[in-house]
Amino acid sequence: MDTYTHGHADPVLQSHRWRTAENSAAYLLPSLRPGLDLLDVGCGPGTITVDLAERVAPGRVLAVDLSPDPLDEARALAGRRGVRVEFAVGDVHALDTADDSFDVVHAHQVLQHLTDPVAALREMARVCRPGGVVAVRDVDYATFTWFPADEGLDRWLDLYHRVARHNGAEPDAGRRLLAWAHAAGLRDVTATTGSWCYASPAEREWWGNSWAGRATASAFAEQALAYGLATPAELEEVAAAWRRWAASDDGWLGMVHGELLIRV
Repeated sequence: MDTYTHGHADPVLQSHRWRTAENSAAYLLPSLRPGLDLLDVGCGPGTITVDLAERVAPGRVLAVDLSPDPLDEARALAGRRGVRVEFAVGDVHALDTADDSFDVVHAHQVLQHLTDPVAALREMARVCRPGGVVAVRDVDYATFTWFPADEGLDRWLDLYHRVARHNGAEPDAGRRLLAWAHAAGLRDVTATTGSWCYASPAEREWWGNSWAGRATASAFAEQALAYGLATPAELEEVAAAWRRWAASDDGWLGMVHGELLIRV
């Protein structure tokens, strides 16, 4: 069983709720049209899912997550938006659906958390119809860059890499997506990049507070302590570093994501 480094504490979901099709799946949108059947893997609180569902309606949309924790929130969001989506617990390594079931199979920030992302891509391709598309996007943590410089944030990035790799995951997934697709036998691939940038006062407050919370009250914090990779005091310093960054009028942060559109 894969270990999700972030977990589903509220500081994590606070970040996930910000995600939309426009800011997280723009590379996929030109491939969508009404009537397509879509599977969203690792849907979390469903903000991207619901956006995608609006674009493919009246097509069938199934969204799965390894944990049931965020699914009630996702169902409530779909209900408020008047979009038909089936939400279920599911594992990307063993999807409970027949071969060739969907026109679009999408996963956002999922492969980076898996011990076998190549097998996951094969499984996603299995349930995708011939002529359909598998779409994956993952950040590359080594591309995180920020201003002002802060040793506490340097320690955070090093610690995040060590926790994720202790879980058998790959935090620098973005640069590896194309290689993973090729290893899965998938060759009709278009590779692109996307980015997120946080610099406004509202963005800094939102992102900085999210990570300050994750540093002390999330699965990431629990794992860092359990694996002996950090002390409570060190995690408090990481949280303080994020709050310093958020409070800085000059604060800026950017990151790069790898993206793949795979024709099956």
